Amino acid sequence: QVQLVESGGGLVQAGGSLRLSCAASGRTSSTTAMGWFRQAPGKAREFVGVLNWGDGETTYADTVKGRFTIARGNAKDRLYLQMNSLKPEDTAVYYCAAGTRTWNLRFEYQYDYWGQGTQVTVSS
Repeated sequence: QVQLVESGGGLVQAGGSLRLSCAASGRTSSTTAMGWFRQAPGKAREFVGVLNWGDGETTYADTVKGRFTIARGNAKDRLYLQMNSLKPEDTAVYYCAAGTRTWNLRFEYQYDYWGQGTQVTVSS
């Protein structure tokens, strides 16, 4: 089992920045990818970005590309999401996810473990 805890959410004005953190514990050595998803009110959860532990490659949704950056800690126990140039449409609960697969990582069904989420609100 892997436990994930997100932190760093909050209220920010449009154009501002936030950095989310995901702390992982448990059998983190079994994971091959960690990513971020978000869910806005009344909408389905959507892919934000992912880090493939194997090759270190990151992939982002088109809606955040160029504004958001995923970074890792020294081991598979920390993942960050640096969010710049935030927009009101970025308002959502952000979730950290971890999995043991390396394909179709834009899809939430590929992930085995999820955090509780952290709220990000961007005011206009």
